[in-house]
Amino acid sequence: MVFSSNPLSLSVPEPAFESWLRDSGYLEVLDHRASSTSTATTSSDSTTTTTATTITTSTFTITSVLFSHVLTLLSLFTLNPFSKLTTLDFSAPTPSWTYGFIGSCDSYSFPSTPAQARLRVHENVKRYARNYATLFILFFVSTLYRMPLALVGLISCLALWDAFKFCSDRWGLDQYPVFQQCLVRIAQCVAGVILMYSNVQMAMFCALSISYAGMILHAAFRKLSPAKQPPHGRNK
Repeated sequence: MVFSSNPLSLSVPEPAFESWLRDSGYLEVLDHRASSTSTATTSSDSTTTTTATTITTSTFTITSVLFSHVLTLLSLFTLNPFSKLTTLDFSAPTPSWTYGFIGSCDSYSFPSTPAQARLRVHENVKRYARNYATLFILFFVSTLYRMPLALVGLISCLALWDAFKFCSDRWGLDQYPVFQQCLVRIAQCVAGVILMYSNVQMAMFCALSISYAGMILHAAFRKLSPAKQPPHGRNK
């Protein structure tokens, strides 16, 4: 006997359910579903390989898994992690560095697919935008500490602009806009020469590279957790 479909059933198509999860903010459910699906597929492949007991099939499975992992890692550097970032993300409170940002060992896992990696990166960059910005400042300060000439050049440029502003206000250069613009262009050229010869651009590049790579890897490997964490010690 074939049962007819019940029009009052609560079954929802898979794409519609995922769309509702995204719109409702339950992205951690999507992350968990993607990880569970990948684990089930890997277990099925391992069982088939064990039953067949062929070295060729086992080698092919390992190679395909490694190749998929490499493609997933390469896909991280082809996406724009700041596409969904807004100014409101920087005005939100800074998440906890220990419980929220770092988490525990169970808070990390390798993204099973490029889609899951993109989901994690976009969402984690929005959640931890202030943490990543703080890390960039720390990296930049550390780079300047290791490159004293760049630090001197940066301080010299700031002192140059402060001196120019002081002289402009004292001498009333606002009354001579053409002359003031000429002095501004000369000051910009001098500041550019100082920055170039003191390797400030190299210090900025190093800080950006390290902080960007760290942000991408952390955001991709960090599992999505509920946006609002329950308080510690709360009984459910």
